[in-house]
Amino acid sequence: MLLFLRSLAFNVAFYINMIVWMIVLLPAMLLPKRILHAGIQVWSRLNLVLLEAIAGTRVEIRGLENLPAGGVLVASKHQSTFETLALLHLFHDPVFVLKKELVWIPVFGWFCAKVGMIPVDRAGGREALRAMTKRSVEALQAGRSVLIYPEGTRRPPGVEPAYKVGVAFLYRATKAPLVPVALNSGLFWPRRGFFRYPGRLIVQFLPPIEPGLSAEAVMTRLQDVIETASDALAIEALESPNPPPAPASAARYLAERRKSVTPA
Repeated sequence: MLLFLRSLAFNVAFYINMIVWMIVLLPAMLLPKRILHAGIQVWSRLNLVLLEAIAGTRVEIRGLENLPAGGVLVASKHQSTFETLALLHLFHDPVFVLKKELVWIPVFGWFCAKVGMIPVDRAGGREALRAMTKRSVEALQAGRSVLIYPEGTRRPPGVEPAYKVGVAFLYRATKAPLVPVALNSGLFWPRRGFFRYPGRLIVQFLPPIEPGLSAEAVMTRLQDVIETASDALAIEALESPNPPPAPASAARYLAERRKSVTPA
């Protein structure tokens, strides 16, 4: 019952917080972009405060020393809504690659356009890739970091990864360092789930992959380092004194991975 009440309280607080900040930041649409971005960063930090204070989920960020100075390409594991809001405040002026349907949402879509997010038509083929690459190069040249979820959509812990070639296309075209990000957010903020579980949610920035690899080589390396580190973080969470529940399929998979993965 306590878990239900804490989850309900957080979900209500989260959406109220989002609506309030959307209203507060509307006037910033008429001001320089940096004003809107500063407000979004405050909103991002406040979500983490609410998550810990209400749901008991403490967020730990590891490996920030692996972020090079200036604009970099960041490829993050995507298990939850959490990382779409929690990574914002870690960068000075980030650009997210997101599905174009999100920019159609009233107010939210206006904010995305104002701060220069990069919408992608996932059915657009090579033309969409070229448009994404052009805007990513412009952002990187301006010193902005470009964040992409290489699987394209949220995938629960313990399921077969499904990395898309778009990240390799960007890596080859932009010639920027590629920073992988591992996490275990799906155990604490499940995809399409109501409950928010207490514990230590970890986001880990891994050493950058320098430019110069082939598309095939970078895809293999990126998937290997992200999946290995994310599995280790999931195992670390499940072996903690008060572990979050894992779906049966994920629990079986991670039990097998325990034999070959050392927790981070």
